[in-house]
Amino acid sequence: MVRCCWRPPNPAVPRHDLRKVRVHVQRPRNGGGGRGLGDQPPRLEGPGPGGLSRRACFRLHFPQLALRRRLGQLSCMSRPALKLRSWPLTVLYYLLPFGALRPLSRVGWRPVSRVALYKSVPTRLLSRAWGRLNQVELPHWLRRPVYSLYIWTFGVNMKEAAVEDLHHYRNLSEFFRRKLKPQARPVCGLHSVISPSDGKILSFGQVKNSEVEQVKGVTYSLESFLGPRASPGDPPFPPATSHSSFRNQLVTREGNELYHCVIYLAPGDYHCFHSPTDWTVSHRRHFPGSLMSVNPGMARWIKELFCHNERVVLTGDWKHGFFSLTAVGATNVGSIRIYFDRDLHTNSPRYSKGSYNDFSFVTHANKEGIPMRKGEHLGEFNLGSTIVLIFEAPKDFNFKLKAGQKIRFGEALGSL
Repeated sequence: MVRCCWRPPNPAVPRHDLRKVRVHVQRPRNGGGGRGLGDQPPRLEGPGPGGLSRRACFRLHFPQLALRRRLGQLSCMSRPALKLRSWPLTVLYYLLPFGALRPLSRVGWRPVSRVALYKSVPTRLLSRAWGRLNQVELPHWLRRPVYSLYIWTFGVNMKEAAVEDLHHYRNLSEFFRRKLKPQARPVCGLHSVISPSDGKILSFGQVKNSEVEQVKGVTYSLESFLGPRASPGDPPFPPATSHSSFRNQLVTREGNELYHCVIYLAPGDYHCFHSPTDWTVSHRRHFPGSLMSVNPGMARWIKELFCHNERVVLTGDWKHGFFSLTAVGATNVGSIRIYFDRDLHTNSPRYSKGSYNDFSFVTHANKEGIPMRKGEHLGEFNLGSTIVLIFEAPKDFNFKLKAGQKIRFGEALGSL
């Protein structure tokens, strides 16, 4: 590696203009008498101070100059082309060991952040492909090895399944959505709110300043998550002017507070979810979005992850006021099914990210909505995902939980 470095005898004299420098390099001769490139230093000619030609030892940074030219061209590209050109370098930057590409940062190149790189992955397309694969019927002889590997990997308890015979499940989708024995999940009748599913408690407590905890220390906006408040049969309320005003739109009774609970469903958990209390579902809002992983590690890494992902928000009322249950999609969990909503189609290419679709269950024939009993079947995922409960309750409502604990459907979440 050679670099051009000319040192003038007088420090006050300016350096040569490198654009006017001519470099002469003598080729080594084949004979033994000639002097090669390593024997004779190259000669630098150019207009020096006073018009005199000068000689100096120098080295040329050929790779660095070439990289500067190439990377300088990126700034002239359009944004899609820039992403296309910088994406492979970014992947190599994070994958190659020992920082093999870190010298590129010295010449002006900056890698895309890990979060931006992960968001650029086509998770919706991959989830659709995974859904098609789940629908493929497995040969009878292959079912036991495939399901046994899944059971061993994720710790599935098949003794609780309504059908324990692995050959009964024709494809992976049927295995993921397996039903449980009736006595496997007794519903607690002493507490007003129960767990709607199996899973792990990520966070719970009061909603403060209209911010909901994703995991400990990471929050997201309540308004971004639920969208503008809507009443059955009426258009959405105007956007809230402050966080407190949006919270006041949800709290309908004086003296009540707003509470939340986040439950993460791992791939080995029971994938159906149930009604957590006696309530009436009056409205459904579907947010098309990304399908990034929602495991606790990702939830700590990506802020407002639940607001980016596809989700289905069910809102209504219970005996203490506002109540909502949100099913959040994840990677390979583009399919969210609500049993009483046949018009719902998630992870569909006809829906674009950044929008939402409303549907009201209040009609002229049914002016109240869909009544749900505590423990009643509500919906299902096709793999692990997340359930978020946001509800209104009196100030003396207490959770019977610990952060990080495992919980099963039917166990108590809290009561008055």
